[in-house]
Amino acid sequence: MAPNDSAETTGEAADTVVGRRKTARYIVPVAVAGVAAATIGLVPALANSGDPDLPKISAQELIEKIAASDEEQLSGTFKISTDLGLPLDGLAGSLVPGGEGRGGDKGAGAAAPQDKLMELTSGTHTLRVAADGPERQKLSILGDASEYSLIHNQGEVWAYDSESDEVYHAEAPEGRDGGHAEKAPKAPEGAPATPKDFAEQALAAAGETTSVTVDGTAQVAGRDAYQLLIKPKQSGSTIGSVRIAVDAENGVPLKFTLSAASGGKAVVDAGFTKVDFAKPAASTFAFTPPEGAKVTEADELETGKDERGAMQKALPGQLAELDGLAGEGGFNVIGEGWTSIAEIKSPGGKGLPESGSGDIPAEAQGFLDALGDKVTGKFGSGTVFKTRLVNALLTDDGSVYVGAVTKDALVRAADAAAK
Repeated sequence: MAPNDSAETTGEAADTVVGRRKTARYIVPVAVAGVAAATIGLVPALANSGDPDLPKISAQELIEKIAASDEEQLSGTFKISTDLGLPLDGLAGSLVPGGEGRGGDKGAGAAAPQDKLMELTSGTHTLRVAADGPERQKLSILGDASEYSLIHNQGEVWAYDSESDEVYHAEAPEGRDGGHAEKAPKAPEGAPATPKDFAEQALAAAGETTSVTVDGTAQVAGRDAYQLLIKPKQSGSTIGSVRIAVDAENGVPLKFTLSAASGGKAVVDAGFTKVDFAKPAASTFAFTPPEGAKVTEADELETGKDERGAMQKALPGQLAELDGLAGEGGFNVIGEGWTSIAEIKSPGGKGLPESGSGDIPAEAQGFLDALGDKVTGKFGSGTVFKTRLVNALLTDDGSVYVGAVTKDALVRAADAAAK
């Protein structure tokens, strides 16, 4: 293994290359994991073998290599494993009996992308991906005896679920398609959609609170790669490290691993098992609904816009949208870097319904009681809800403190705010 430069590089290097948004320091540690699966686009998986001998490179040079990468054509297979330590299916079933109110298009059927892609937020999945610039992309989720495909081909988006034999069809949202002015699907603002997005958002958080080093080399999907290691310097963060395997030839991130400070299995482990940077055949993106398949047109659906908007804003990757509330009394950021905590004041000043109040189903109340830890402090009392990465304190007076920090850090923040 080549002796790489492991000297720490600070935020200046990352800022020069990828820029820093106003809210990056507090949204990125959460966004990196919280939307890693939900907004999966061309994310990478798990194939390491051997440590190639590569020329020495500094952390700053590797960051610049990622930013300079302009590969827009590829095809391959990747795996993604996500373990947030939260039974998401159980939560949905308890709080939303029958799967209603999920915030998507009502009547969209089994092929609706927003619900299908949420399945990637837990467990291990194998996917195939192909891309030919901003006009054509294809993502397929492979099941034991079925396949779900989401295809963007210029001005159209098709989704097909072979298990239910259902098709979903929509015009591509306004974006950047050539030949279809402003029509390419976009990820939500603040959410990474490609391996490069993951890397750039993680690097945007780099600053005095972050260590960025080159930590050896690896082989991913048969390609030589450098390993960029990003770690918080602060104590109190639930994030242990972010490791990005970067293609030594073209700078494309091939694998992304986010580990919890508590150790154990990676929270998010996503990487290519096979990848080819040649132009995919045009037929890859062609789609005709199978004969007899049920086809749902997006523009004919009753869309739960208010519900969907609320859910999107609740995603960790959407915390940037709350930036406009800062200074208005409703939203505040406590601390900096990886231990930043978002403080959200409830307009009604009301916390969780009391047990037995009848405000929520008994099944949901039981689930919430099992999931949360009761805590007290100068702020009064409340409940901490935990995952392996993101924790949230909901006080009995309705205030919410949330971040990729420990339970003790949340209690300290609430106590400080109560002074």
